[in-house]
Amino acid sequence: MKLTTKGRYAVMAMADLASHGGKKPISLNEISLRQNISLPYLEQIFLKLKNKNLVKSVRGPAGGYKLIKPSSEIKISNIISAVDEKIKTLSCKKESKKGCNHKSMKCITHNLWDNLDEHINNFFEKVKLEDLVNNKQL
Repeated sequence: MKLTTKGRYAVMAMADLASHGGKKPISLNEISLRQNISLPYLEQIFLKLKNKNLVKSVRGPAGGYKLIKPSSEIKISNIISAVDEKIKTLSCKKESKKGCNHKSMKCITHNLWDNLDEHINNFFEKVKLEDLVNNKQL
């Protein structure tokens, strides 16, 4: 399975925001220090999260970011897709006429990995940000 650092950090940062936020905005610097994520990288991530209407920015000396919706309404899949991540276990593409590994047919394990992708995506569809913050058994 391939989930890049960007996807993992986006989920971590959103969980931090959900657990430390509330009515007051949280600065990216605070999240950066708590989660050990570089500030420039967080800025890139939060720009994408803001563009997908998951967070809003508040300007000023006490500014920062806040969740737009309650954490109970934010799916992990929404966070991952907001930062342009796709979870793929296959290197081949379903729509490719070449098949897997540049052969004219699917590889022998193609359906296994394809089904795993579906299970992972379904799992991330079911898990809410609130579940992570509350340390709910997943």
